Amino acid sequence: MKALPEDTPLGVRVTFEVEPNPVLNSVIIEGAEVFPETETQRIFSDQYGETLNLKVFEGGVEEVNQWYQDNGYVLGQVIGAPQVDDDGTVTLEVAEGEIKEIQVRFVDAEGETVDEEGNPIEGRTREYIITREIELKPGDIFQRQTAEKDIRRVFGLGIFEDVRLGLEPAPDDPNTAVIIVNVVEKSTGSLAFGGGVSSASGLFGTVSYQQQNIGGNNQKLGGEFQVGERLVLADVSFTDPWVGGDDHRLSYTVNAFRRRAISVIFDSDDDNDQRDVDLPNGDNPRVIRTGGGVSFTRPFIPNPFVDPQWTASLGLKYERVEIQDSDGEVEPRDELGNKLTADDSGKDDLLTIQFGIVNDRRNNPRQPTSGSLLRFGTEQSIPVGSGEIAMNRLRGNFSYFIPVNFTKFADGPEALAFNLQAGHIVGDLPPYEAFPLGGTNTVRGYDEGSVAAGRTFVLGTVEYRFPVFKFLGGALFVDAATVFDSQSSVIGNPGGVREKPGDGIGYGAGIRVQSPLGPIRIDYAINDEGDTRFHFGIGERF
Repeated sequence: MKALPEDTPLGVRVTFEVEPNPVLNSVIIEGAEVFPETETQRIFSDQYGETLNLKVFEGGVEEVNQWYQDNGYVLGQVIGAPQVDDDGTVTLEVAEGEIKEIQVRFVDAEGETVDEEGNPIEGRTREYIITREIELKPGDIFQRQTAEKDIRRVFGLGIFEDVRLGLEPAPDDPNTAVIIVNVVEKSTGSLAFGGGVSSASGLFGTVSYQQQNIGGNNQKLGGEFQVGERLVLADVSFTDPWVGGDDHRLSYTVNAFRRRAISVIFDSDDDNDQRDVDLPNGDNPRVIRTGGGVSFTRPFIPNPFVDPQWTASLGLKYERVEIQDSDGEVEPRDELGNKLTADDSGKDDLLTIQFGIVNDRRNNPRQPTSGSLLRFGTEQSIPVGSGEIAMNRLRGNFSYFIPVNFTKFADGPEALAFNLQAGHIVGDLPPYEAFPLGGTNTVRGYDEGSVAAGRTFVLGTVEYRFPVFKFLGGALFVDAATVFDSQSSVIGNPGGVREKPGDGIGYGAGIRVQSPLGPIRIDYAINDEGDTRFHFGIGERF
């Protein structure tokens, strides 16, 4: 509208010319990368063909802004007034929050960026270790849900006390953003002392050391020394959880170890078991394993920011295996003259190539209530050194979880959990490599290893898991396993000469106490021979 004054003999005449807005024909969103054209049509199509009403049109602009907020593009908005052309085209300019740069800032626990002397706080961690965990990149549009996942990944490295994300406008372009990743580093070296009791190892004590961030590269060095009633263990390992330059999170671990254990293949963990066969001097056989290896693990993922369903591993391991008495003397045979190693010397060399693959579809790795987990592995030994063992071990493990709602004792998930395991060994089979059945992780209600020591096995378990209180859960279970009369095909027949039955069933109930380490598992089980036993462990059995 405009006013046109005109002089007349009687004074000034003012004429107001009113020109209506054009008919709205189209809306163009300028600067949009993530805002879809279909949304433009949905929001404004009802106004097409009508005279443009700017008050009504403003409601559409608010819907555009709301779409950005609802979809996590929290920086996205319409900037400036609409531009109206005579042909009925309206142009809206948007700034969606393009990321200009990503910076890492090391801060202290109070959030300060400088120390007491005013110097910037320098971190030990190399910046690329942090930025490679961030999916958002310069040129992307900032998206809240993606940013939250990025923060969780950085925090999940385990080397920071706190991780926070900040946003600042870019100095040269206020319509773009600079992401600031503020991290508070924590001490990554630890020395721990502990002890406990295990169904398999009896009383034990441990000393362990771990450094989680060697050279600022998130590489881990660990060492452990454990002494127990049935086990003495020394182990050192180095792990790189993500090899630099790889796009698929390839990792590797190198370790060396020495393990001295009273094996459940030769000796039950029950001191009163009359079926145990000892060495000629009356000692229990000790299996000494000394060696080391390297293994590589790679998830099958299109990019490093996707949770993998399939993961594969490949490794090489060497072990020198000896059978000794309590004084460290090598003993190749037991008191009945049965061989305890493949070689008559009582010493074997075992060099194996290992391959494994895992398919994980569980909804929660710690407490699954739905989905499945499949593991398959094979080991092929190379016949070199003492014993010249040529052996291939095949093993599979499948778990399936079904959510149920039976008891309603307390708020929390209930599930039926099914597990089926099977294995077979082809070729030479030293007795210490046989499949042991019985105990906490196989057939509960039996002593560790007292069911069988076989070449072939099948193990099945059904569990009903339910909450009792907020921090306490319960379980009912049945375990059953057999080695299909394969004990006699093991060198020295350690299961047969010790009168292990070869199959067994166990059933019972247990409780699960929630802890930072995972559920502490306490089970009471009865086996098919009428014996009872308590079993202890950390984490669910499968």
